[in-house]
Amino acid sequence: MDATDQRIVLVTGASRGIGAESAAQFGAAGAHVVVNFREKRKRAQHVVDGIVAAGGSASVLGADVSDPAAVEAMVEEVGRLFGRLDTLVLNASGGLERDADPGYALRLNRDAQVNLATALLPLMPEGGRIVFVTSHQAHFIHDNDNVPPGYTPIARSKRAGEDALRALIPEFRERGVGFTVVSGDMIDGTIIVRLLERRDPGSVESRRAAGPLPTVDDFAGVIVRAGTEAVADGHTYFVGGDDYLAAGALTR
Repeated sequence: MDATDQRIVLVTGASRGIGAESAAQFGAAGAHVVVNFREKRKRAQHVVDGIVAAGGSASVLGADVSDPAAVEAMVEEVGRLFGRLDTLVLNASGGLERDADPGYALRLNRDAQVNLATALLPLMPEGGRIVFVTSHQAHFIHDNDNVPPGYTPIARSKRAGEDALRALIPEFRERGVGFTVVSGDMIDGTIIVRLLERRDPGSVESRRAAGPLPTVDDFAGVIVRAGTEAVADGHTYFVGGDDYLAAGALTR
């Protein structure tokens, strides 16, 4: 089957972790998956090769999503290759990197997400879907202070990104494109958890004490649901963290 006969899905930051597993699961569900990466082409190609070996369809497309010129080139390439984009998964995020400057988290987790969504929107047909991937620490930051100190700038910037994207829902709706959010507790096996275990091990221990952490497979499965099933605009899928959900319900 030609890729243009399939659902075209672009997953940002898909060379490893949640992005890679989401790409694999979209591929297994029959979509053609565009695996976005910033620097690690070989690793992204490995994700594509795995999807193809399993009988799926995928391709790589490199772009630093925080670079508007790179995003513009990526949009042009998606348009040239496929003519449309059915699902955009905004998975790429950051801010805990050792060499990150103070403004990087906000540029990546808010500004880049808005730029990506608005730049790719003209390629999205009616029935398309934009999915924003976040964490409970970010989604519920207004409702509680259960955020590891080192993660607070990232949590605030990701919440700012979610708020900015939600403000665009009327624009998305005009094109018939839905918007959903997937929010998860700390996800076992991700780079974020490994970084926090080094910088603030107590924060990870406290989350484990609250209950089993969701796995990458669990979280990716919900992202695939968020990118395909019919739900109301702005719907949030929650993965794990029952204590967050209970605390959030009490303050809403």
